[in-house]
Amino acid sequence: MSKSQTPPCTSPALFKPEQGMEERAKCLALIGAGALLGSITATVAVLKLLPPRIATVQCSNGAKSNGEAVLSAPAAESNSSLKEEIYEIDPADLLKDEIVSEQLTRNIQFFGFDAQQKVTTSYVVVIGLGGVGSHAASMLLRSGVGRLLLVDFDQVSLSSLNRHAVATRIDVGTPKALCLKKHFSSIYPECHIDAKVLLYDASSEEEILSGDPDFVLDCIDNIDTKVALLAACVRRGLKVLSATGAGARADPTRIRVADLRESTNDPLSRAVRQRLRRDHGIEGGIPVVFSLEKPKAKLLPFKGPNGDEENPSDYQVVPGFRVRIIPVLGTIPAIFGQIMASYVVTRLAELQVHMEPIVNLDMDHYRVLHQRLIEHEELIYGTSIQVQVDVEEVMYVAKELWRGRSARDQTIKEVGRGMWRSVNELMLVRWDKSKPASASNLILLKFTEADEHESTTLEDLKEHEPEFFTRVTSTLKRAELDLAL
Repeated sequence: MSKSQTPPCTSPALFKPEQGMEERAKCLALIGAGALLGSITATVAVLKLLPPRIATVQCSNGAKSNGEAVLSAPAAESNSSLKEEIYEIDPADLLKDEIVSEQLTRNIQFFGFDAQQKVTTSYVVVIGLGGVGSHAASMLLRSGVGRLLLVDFDQVSLSSLNRHAVATRIDVGTPKALCLKKHFSSIYPECHIDAKVLLYDASSEEEILSGDPDFVLDCIDNIDTKVALLAACVRRGLKVLSATGAGARADPTRIRVADLRESTNDPLSRAVRQRLRRDHGIEGGIPVVFSLEKPKAKLLPFKGPNGDEENPSDYQVVPGFRVRIIPVLGTIPAIFGQIMASYVVTRLAELQVHMEPIVNLDMDHYRVLHQRLIEHEELIYGTSIQVQVDVEEVMYVAKELWRGRSARDQTIKEVGRGMWRSVNELMLVRWDKSKPASASNLILLKFTEADEHESTTLEDLKEHEPEFFTRVTSTLKRAELDLAL
């Protein structure tokens, strides 16, 4: 429907306050009745008896919300026609609503009310709504994120149903952004969702990234677009999480979250790193979800209408976007998306989660570090009797606490085989010389740094290097909590 044909929005008939109280009381009574009946089926049955909580109006795609919590979803009969549902509940008060708080009760129990409130009042942008992005957006919604912007220029295809989070055959041909919006309306209708059928580029940057989002999820598989988006987020100071290649992988246990500089075995990561460094002077500082697994398949050859192999660029609808197909096991992009959602939600809730570090060391390296510790103890204290760690605990200290790097320099420099070489100049020493060499009292230092550490006191460090002192004591406190020491 063209703009000239689009009917104007009609005014919604909102609930009166006294009616809202009556309806809410009925909601609680009916839900309680369902619970007493003791079955999910019964609860669903009584919920179906609830009167509508909203007024529905017919609006165009371009309708504005005027600050109210708004959700638009494509009508079943037309992708261009949207139903906009306007809620009386202010987004900041969503968790005070009985239905919403019950739906999010497990999250509230996990995070606590105040932390979940931070999630519910947050704004997240998801760009790229295929196998990775659709699952990320779906779990952000189910986790109670209060406002979502969904961006993708592409449509749902039949072959994408093996990995898409919510699309069905009925949705084939529908813009991915509108498809998600439609399905999300029946999951968490209180969420304010804006869907843009739009390609991210320099001309759309302001439209997509304005509004001070709390997080941006990059789920784009095109190098040019991905690099432009990441550079824009860095320039604007926006928190961003990027997904790298999920295609042609099969091992979910090898998926990691780390700095872009640490991602290995991924051609897309490598290309993005090089472009960001060359074109924008960005060395790292961007968290990415990637797989340590080497791709198990390559891009398939492109065949034209007559079945002969042809030049893919001749068939590009959008310049620079891949036409050839990479085989995809649908479970892997889904897991990528779930990990992205978990990463973002825990940070919105300000829950501290320590991702497994990318440390390319094997057990022989940890045995060397353990032996060096014993020899150092014998040299300094005349005995190794106070060494209270074995090789496995040395692995925890070196990998989990210090990420295979000196406690004095936790910047990411050496990765892969470079880390193997760097361990040749590292050793474990006591932080507090008056306490035993336990997992909560060991720091990883270079040989020269270890000598300097042995000749100083904690009081001197606290006075002259307060930032270093605080960082180390905080890290060692984590060991106490992790190991219940």
